[in-house]
Amino acid sequence: MVYRSSLTPAFGLRREIDRLFDDMFGHTALQTQSAWSPAVDIREDDKELTILAELPGMKPQDVEITCDNGILTVRGEKSETRKEGDERRYHLVERSYGAFTRSFQLPQGVDESKIEAGFDNGLLTVRIPKAALPQPKRIEIQGARAGERQIEATRSGESARK
Repeated sequence: MVYRSSLTPAFGLRREIDRLFDDMFGHTALQTQSAWSPAVDIREDDKELTILAELPGMKPQDVEITCDNGILTVRGEKSETRKEGDERRYHLVERSYGAFTRSFQLPQGVDESKIEAGFDNGLLTVRIPKAALPQPKRIEIQGARAGERQIEATRSGESARK
């Protein structure tokens, strides 16, 4: 307990220095300069894969979804609501703006031709149905049945002779 309490002020100072650098050069500074990426959840059940992307403040016409060679790409742009000549000063800006692109490698066994997307209250839902996987098919070798009959006839003939 003494060891821990003696290091607490040093850790507190370190945390403040890290926060200072993050504010000046880190993630928060980059976000306000239009580098952002929407949060995504991907879930799967026995019928489909579902991708859910948070796109608050965006409209469906601001988003483009493509699928090419097993790569699903979601791209769009979130515009800033400030207008030129706006005299208001901002004390804090945490919302993100600008263009984004997210790409996902789709697994084998999905039907790319039946992908559907919906948009509701800033949540993009992309449904990717699984394709019916081909079942193994037994292939009969031609002449195998005839060969079996000949062998059986030969055997039965041998047993009749004995």
